[in-house]
Amino acid sequence: MAAKYTLIMVRHGESEWNQQNLFCGWYDSLLSEKGEQEAKTAAEALANSGLTIDVAHTSVLTRANKTLESILQGIGKPDLEVKKTWRLNERHYGGLTGMNKSETAEKYGEEQVKIWRRSFDVPPPPMEPDHPYYNEIVNDPRYADGPSKEEFPMFESLKLTIDRTLPYWKEHIIPDLLAGKTVIIAAHGNSLRGIVKHLDRMSDEEIMGLNLPTGIPFVYELDACMHPVAPMRFLGDEETVKKAMEEVANQGKKK
Repeated sequence: MAAKYTLIMVRHGESEWNQQNLFCGWYDSLLSEKGEQEAKTAAEALANSGLTIDVAHTSVLTRANKTLESILQGIGKPDLEVKKTWRLNERHYGGLTGMNKSETAEKYGEEQVKIWRRSFDVPPPPMEPDHPYYNEIVNDPRYADGPSKEEFPMFESLKLTIDRTLPYWKEHIIPDLLAGKTVIIAAHGNSLRGIVKHLDRMSDEEIMGLNLPTGIPFVYELDACMHPVAPMRFLGDEETVKKAMEEVANQGKKK
């Protein structure tokens, strides 16, 4: 029987900007009350799963960090090794950052917003220096060690997000898995979609239809070649997962 390696992924709980239906990206939004509860529910699901987590990877953004902290607290491993990287950050929404998704759909049309949110390689407009959140993001001290000014994104398509996420997957996460460690990645809708696309060898079109719910962990069992031996499995009841996915899909529609 092929060796099996266990990978757990979870999209952070709902953030305050998710709640307000704003394009968040690299803005450091905090978890909403609902998001904090989702993180606790995720911890309960993992505590009841029988899985033992050995190492954690996350982005440098607070909403993912707090979700992970809550999970590790809930499974009795608050001091577990945690590796943080900007390469697991959410996709950079450029000039759309801070805009309401429904209002943007009213202004530009649902189809254009769907292209910006879900197309594979069409980026949103760039974040210009006069953008209200430009300085807050670009000059954030957490990026002192990277990305460099040259590689600091002003916008990202899903393709560009994957281009900076996969090197980290290959160089840091795969070695942890091959060492026999059960890995959890607490990150964001688009950085996780990139890893899922890679694992499940999804086409550019197929990944457009994948909506990952907030705060519901999902598990992959992988063989030694890092190929899934079974489809992703959510640690939640089917109806809850389906409803949460639909909520994500509806965010870019007119009210």
